[in-house]
Amino acid sequence: MAEQTHYTDTLRRLRWPLTLTFLGLLAERMARAFWPLWSICIAVLALLMLGVQDSASVEVVWGFAAVSVMAALGVLIYGALRFRFPRRREALARLDQSLKGQPLQALRDGQAIGAADAGSTALWAAHQRRMADRAASARPVEPDLRLASRDPFGLRYVALLGLMVALLFGSFWRVGSVGGMTPGSANAAAGPSWEGWVAPPAYTGLPTIYLSDIRDETLTAPEGALVTLRLYGPEGRLSVAESVSGRIGELPPATSAAQEFSVMQAGDLSIDGPGGQAWQVALIPDAAPEVDIEAPGEATVDGQISIPFSARDDYGVEAGRAVIALDMAALDRRYGLTIEPEPRDPIEVALPMPISGSRTEFNEALIENFSQHPWANMPVKVKLTVEDSRGQTGHSEDFAMILDARRFFDPVAAALIEMRRDLLWNRDNAARTAQVMRAITWSPEGLFSSETSYLRARALMRRIEAISTYGRLSDTQVGEITQALWDLAVELEDGDIDDARARMERAQERLSEAMRNGASDQEIAKLMQELRDATEDYMRQLSQQAARESEQNPDQPPMNMDNAMQMNQDDLQRMMDRIQELMEQGRMAEAQEALRELQQMMENMKVTQGQGGQGQQSPGQQAMEGLSETLRNQQGLSDEAFRELQDQFNQPGQQGQQQGQQGQSQQQGQGQQQGQGQQQGQQPGQQGQGQPGEQQGQQQGQRQGGEQGGGQASPDAGTLAQRQQNLRRELERQRGNLPGDGTAEGRAAREALEDADRAMRGAEGALREGDLAEAIDQQSQAMEALREGMRQVGEAMAEQDRQMAGQQGEAEGNTGGQKNDPLGRNAGTSGNLGNDREMLQGEDVYRRARDLLDEIRRRSGDTARTEDELDYLRRLLERF
Repeated sequence: MAEQTHYTDTLRRLRWPLTLTFLGLLAERMARAFWPLWSICIAVLALLMLGVQDSASVEVVWGFAAVSVMAALGVLIYGALRFRFPRRREALARLDQSLKGQPLQALRDGQAIGAADAGSTALWAAHQRRMADRAASARPVEPDLRLASRDPFGLRYVALLGLMVALLFGSFWRVGSVGGMTPGSANAAAGPSWEGWVAPPAYTGLPTIYLSDIRDETLTAPEGALVTLRLYGPEGRLSVAESVSGRIGELPPATSAAQEFSVMQAGDLSIDGPGGQAWQVALIPDAAPEVDIEAPGEATVDGQISIPFSARDDYGVEAGRAVIALDMAALDRRYGLTIEPEPRDPIEVALPMPISGSRTEFNEALIENFSQHPWANMPVKVKLTVEDSRGQTGHSEDFAMILDARRFFDPVAAALIEMRRDLLWNRDNAARTAQVMRAITWSPEGLFSSETSYLRARALMRRIEAISTYGRLSDTQVGEITQALWDLAVELEDGDIDDARARMERAQERLSEAMRNGASDQEIAKLMQELRDATEDYMRQLSQQAARESEQNPDQPPMNMDNAMQMNQDDLQRMMDRIQELMEQGRMAEAQEALRELQQMMENMKVTQGQGGQGQQSPGQQAMEGLSETLRNQQGLSDEAFRELQDQFNQPGQQGQQQGQQGQSQQQGQGQQQGQGQQQGQQPGQQGQGQPGEQQGQQQGQRQGGEQGGGQASPDAGTLAQRQQNLRRELERQRGNLPGDGTAEGRAAREALEDADRAMRGAEGALREGDLAEAIDQQSQAMEALREGMRQVGEAMAEQDRQMAGQQGEAEGNTGGQKNDPLGRNAGTSGNLGNDREMLQGEDVYRRARDLLDEIRRRSGDTARTEDELDYLRRLLERF
């Protein structure tokens, strides 16, 4: 009796789990028995929603309907025969099987023996309670709805796929059209019907509109949308009337069964006849793109000019170009420009477009170098044109500006550039050009930096005279002579340090004189820019000279810098910014005083590179500088490969612009290598290993990039691969000069550089195969490995410094000489603490700070030090 009570109570608690298990069992058996029935129903519904019945004859539709009904009846009967309605005890058995030990069955059992024994009875009661507790934790059993064994071909999924396609591309309204094919609607089935679509242009990103689903009388469509109509039934029962296309001339009949036209204006669209419909079409106009030019900035020292612009369009700008024409009205027609110029087409360059993001509204800058163009530094008018996907164009207003280019401060170089301009203006200026060059070379003392430059100028002069005497110069001759004049002028401009100093002093004198004479703000700003460029050139020449002297005299001790002023480019930049700020505020007297201070400081200035003024660089410092230069070159090469990859996805008209930018970046990279490459000092006996051929290859690639800055073809993948090979060989040479040989840091650095070498090899192979994307990935891995190698080299150098510092401390403690505190400062005899070194200068300030903190921690753990020093070190650790 107690067992029956336990069983009844347990079933009462399991009412919901048992019910849900029963329903799951019912769903499982229905799915297995009737899955063919609902698969057929879904397939038929999908076909009706797609409108298959509208394009088929009545006979075919009725035949298909009969087959579908017979198939449905057949699978219904088959499923009914196989279907067995589940019973409650089956659900109870499934629920009991999901529990451990089948507690429900145990609760139904009775005690077979030992009923008279009190111990046996108590044990059986405890067992019943235990099974009741276990049964109380029962959960509904999930049904097994898998039908793979019964539907091995996945026919039910085919039906579901058809329904999904019908939901996306069909309509429920089409199902009703099958009612017109019933026997009682024979006349209606033979009557007229129609369907239509409005497809917006692809660039709008808007969805296609199915006209049969539009029940409103108002329809909104973008300009250029294509309307497609199909009329069914007897010809002439339905006709189309529209005023949205604006078509004139010979038009197709209004009753034509297939009609297509574009929405070009707002108007009415109607289908006249039985079952017809009418709409008022509201037009979404496609506005033409717009573009505006902002004020361009000053040209850089290499002549690269930036013209910022903004563009916008409702659906996005597709492409653009800039047209630069000479402004004859604003041109100063003197000297060689007095005669009429030779016909020359305007400059056309492609505008840069955003690679990613929206093109509906953006800001970009056209960056080009027109230094070698005949119109360089002449007044021009710039006009930008942008185009959208529909072909509509937008134009900017003509923007008058000076086509800023490279400026030449050397008087002879400036004169040669002017003669070059005259020849390009009109080759009839050849006689005048030769006459001026004869005057320049008549008394060359003090004008030419070398005899070679003088002889080249004389040779060019004689060639011009000889050709002009017997006729006019040909196009080829003009190109060769003007290129030779440009090369000679650049050589004279980028001459030795004395030339750079003279240009800087002339720029200072001109600025000072302009301030005294009350020149206009525009003129003063231009002279200030000239002073910046000349000072930058002078700094570069000084650094190159210092590097050459260090390489030629490695054993020479460093110069005494007590009376010399240590300055870097940032210091000069701040001083010139201060001068310009005073001039903009109208405080000319203070600006002149600041300019005199700058001139005085430049007299005592000595520019050093890296650790300059501190003595000869150690091998570790040389390795760090070499790896830094290799990393910069690898970064530049990766940037060029990325621009090449961009060019492949741009229109052909845009490639000239981007390749021109590539040429300029290469030209700037060449200038940086000329200024920085000298600082990569080498140990005696190692100078020149692997250098000549590699530098020649790199400079040749850079020279080609510089010549292509005017929009010519950029270096191909073969050139990039050759430069990648040269860079890899340079890395192999540097790997042999790494410090820390035998240490863990040195081994880690060599392993990192080996990884960089493998990545460079992979990039080189990808470049030769033309796979720019793979090459960029490999170059990124190479740069990451180079950074890791530089970090390990820094760790090795820091470890060497720590060992040397410990040895030096012991030596100083033994000799009783002048000691340094843990910060490296000298304790002077007068009680002043100081250091004549600049602690915050250098390329790796954070690494040195970390090394200093590690050294403080190491010394604080040395118990052999005095208590006062340990207390001082602990206070330093608490402070920092």
